[in-house]
Amino acid sequence: MVSENIVVIGAGVVGLSVALAAQARGLCVQVIDREGPAAGASAGNAGAFAFTDIFPLASPRILRQAPKWLLDPLGPLSVPPRYALKIAPWMLRFWKASWPAQVRASTKAQTAMMALSKAALEPFLAQVGLEAMLRREGQLQVYEGEREFADSLPGWAARAETGIEFRHLRGDEIATLQPGLHPRFTHATFTPGWYSISDPKDYTLALAERFRAAGGEIIIAEAQRLVAGGVETSAGILKGKIVLAAGAFSHLLARTAGVKIPLETERGYNTTLPANAFDLRCQVTFGGHGFVIAKLSSGLRVGGAVELGGLNLPPNYARADAMLTKAARFLPGLKTSGGVQWMGFRPSLPDSLPALGPLPGRPDVICAFGHGHLGLTQSAGTAEIIADLLTGKTPAIDLSPFSPARFTRKS
Repeated sequence: MVSENIVVIGAGVVGLSVALAAQARGLCVQVIDREGPAAGASAGNAGAFAFTDIFPLASPRILRQAPKWLLDPLGPLSVPPRYALKIAPWMLRFWKASWPAQVRASTKAQTAMMALSKAALEPFLAQVGLEAMLRREGQLQVYEGEREFADSLPGWAARAETGIEFRHLRGDEIATLQPGLHPRFTHATFTPGWYSISDPKDYTLALAERFRAAGGEIIIAEAQRLVAGGVETSAGILKGKIVLAAGAFSHLLARTAGVKIPLETERGYNTTLPANAFDLRCQVTFGGHGFVIAKLSSGLRVGGAVELGGLNLPPNYARADAMLTKAARFLPGLKTSGGVQWMGFRPSLPDSLPALGPLPGRPDVICAFGHGHLGLTQSAGTAEIIADLLTGKTPAIDLSPFSPARFTRKS
């Protein structure tokens, strides 16, 4: 039995998954969070395990589409004007990450991470007794016309090379799988290996319950700065090896150790409608418009898009309204009343890969953040990797592309 104390900063789905995996290896684990379990993006995401999303957000395709999208303040990608100057250095890194060689490298790394995360998911769910929350309903990506569909084909060819299963549909085939879609969507692709969780908030809270039941402690306090041998918090100093899994706030703590990491915030918006708002058979992705509609036990969630707006600007719920308006056009039978709006912070690094491994100059601090919109998807894989690092085992994939040092210099 290993007795070293581990302090996980962050009680979201990544932090709690890591805590449970470390606990299962015999480590003594504490979790600290300023609000408690499931208080951030882990509560409001679309509930998908998007294992087919192997391509980085930073890509030539996004760069081609970005000018048109950025002209629409309510479109799939936006930067609030008052945040544009502050985010400029990050956008420069994003542009460099979009060069073809870097995209190839990031895709290779992401593919490995997705394969590990998919392989780790069901054993992890079995370990914590939450298999019943997993759904295997697949995902339907829809396209408006031949051109949009044709533009997607190189991506599907690349996925086929990695063994990802899918099938293309047209016309009546689409209606059979998902009735009620507007006929403007003439083509679609169905991915059966796209899993989901019944509800992301319930799942994260259940992880917290399992962690506590096994003897783990969750402390509600603010982590203020990293110190030698631990972390200073509003409840005092916690000693032990640190796992930094504080999502979009992680870079602020890294900076207290003199390390600057270019983490930005993808502000995601959604509206959760009552469960009877539409007969949704699987998650439907409107890729050309940057949002999805997902079926959860708590209702139907319409959301997505990317607003690069940092942590401090007030929410712009007009973005949620815009997606709901489009959803009503695309699904003519959708009942849009009685919805609850939400905005959350998704931690994003310029190359779309998370930071996994030791913080530069601080081997006692292990990073587990920066998953963007893939935190739930990669949570079980991240948990396995971090548990390996904490117990001196070599992880199953090459971590060099995910190194927290890839962007940084010790200041």
